[in-house]
Amino acid sequence: MTLDKDLSSIQEMRDTVKKASRAQQEFMQFSQWKIDSIVKAIATAAFNQSKELAQLAVEETGMGVAEHKLLKNQVGSKDVYESIKDEKTIGVIHEDKENKITEIAYPYGVVAAIIPTTNPTSTAMFKTLTALKSGNAIVVSPHPRAKKCTVETLKVCMQAALEEGAPEGLIGWISEPSMEATNQLMTHPDVNLILSTGGGGLVKAAYSSGKPAYGVGPGNVPVYIEKSANVEKSVQMVVDSKTFDHGTICATEQSIVVDQAIQEQVKKELQKNGSYFCNPEEKKKMEQIISIEPGKVNPDIVGKSALKIAELAGLDIPSDTRLLIAEEDQVGKNVPFSLEKLAPVFALYTAQNSNDAKERCLELLNLGGRGHSFSIHTEDDHLVREFGKAMPVSRVIVNTLSSIGAVGATTALAPSMTLGCGAYGGNISSENITARHLYNVKRIAYGVKEADIPQPGKTADTKAEPSKQVESLTKEAVEKSGVATEGIDKTKIEQLVKEILKEYQNQS
Repeated sequence: MTLDKDLSSIQEMRDTVKKASRAQQEFMQFSQWKIDSIVKAIATAAFNQSKELAQLAVEETGMGVAEHKLLKNQVGSKDVYESIKDEKTIGVIHEDKENKITEIAYPYGVVAAIIPTTNPTSTAMFKTLTALKSGNAIVVSPHPRAKKCTVETLKVCMQAALEEGAPEGLIGWISEPSMEATNQLMTHPDVNLILSTGGGGLVKAAYSSGKPAYGVGPGNVPVYIEKSANVEKSVQMVVDSKTFDHGTICATEQSIVVDQAIQEQVKKELQKNGSYFCNPEEKKKMEQIISIEPGKVNPDIVGKSALKIAELAGLDIPSDTRLLIAEEDQVGKNVPFSLEKLAPVFALYTAQNSNDAKERCLELLNLGGRGHSFSIHTEDDHLVREFGKAMPVSRVIVNTLSSIGAVGATTALAPSMTLGCGAYGGNISSENITARHLYNVKRIAYGVKEADIPQPGKTADTKAEPSKQVESLTKEAVEKSGVATEGIDKTKIEQLVKEILKEYQNQS
């Protein structure tokens, strides 16, 4: 009997979860040292295969740049490992001897991981390392258009883990993924946590599964180039960031907001760095190819080069063009250039001043990027704090490439391929998700304070002996003040205590 594709995918998922659950029960008994040795082996193997896996991802998905995916793979393997290697994640992780509290970490169990088509290999590395570091097993549902490169990455990780003594089945995957299998994976009774990176539908499904879940939101990131910025340097970084892997990282800048005072200078630097400005007629053609329905970006442009997108739009542009730009003054679902475009396509907005820029950036974030990231280039630290407080985001990236800065490559943020959007974006966390989010902590707490429990029907009458209460509280206040007795007006203190007691008794 031959099962159809959906049934086969569901059965494979169930078998894989069963193996992972069994393996995790064994794995969680391992020492911190043993788990760390397995995680290190995985990171090393993944890092060593970064180039081949990057090339495989580009060949399969048709998205991005192999050299850039190589860098993402290195962040997802080596950088992630370096950031978590010394963290205690198993057994006793902290002891507070003064307060007599002992903290003990324990894993969630089986982690279901949803992997996107835009960053398939690096995300698979990152999620595997962080899940196992915390004592979990992992079962991965790849994107159907990136299943080969994702599974190959997981095979590299699993082989390294097995050679270091990990139990069989600790790292699992659905080799022929389907939407139904993915949905059932997220609700499977043996799955304990969901790490979802993908489209809005999948993230919503993860949060609706009844399981603990980390999801992410869209990142319609505005970048504000303020008049005090080093324009030459800032523009180069913005262009390098926007064109990195053809714009497939969600933290990539999507629209430039520039002060009127430096607009012409910025435009010249953009052109110097390979940007092509569309004229009104070309802009209309681009709008038709960017969005095929209001609020929806055409998937055919995602991760494609500027030349390829121009070809799709019927534009004749110079062969060295890296970035397509159109000047814009509107924001909305019916304004294609204002949407999140995971491609080397930019909108350029001109602001009269910083207040005008702030309003424009808020418009763009409210359109579809709340909770994610905001980028700013300025030499005014006061302005950074002002915008930092005003923007409804979880990361404010300053004077660097937003795309790779947000994931921790050029900043001190935790290296991560899953960026939480917090309450602004409907997420449970606003942090860069890493190993510390993938385990629970139980606490052993000793009694350190005495409690005088009133007996039923024998509640003390606080009004009966107020003079004794006043005397006792006055004495305690004097002793704690550390001031010599002769320097204190006891009468005033007694009067103050009486007033406080009277107010308290009236309230009770």
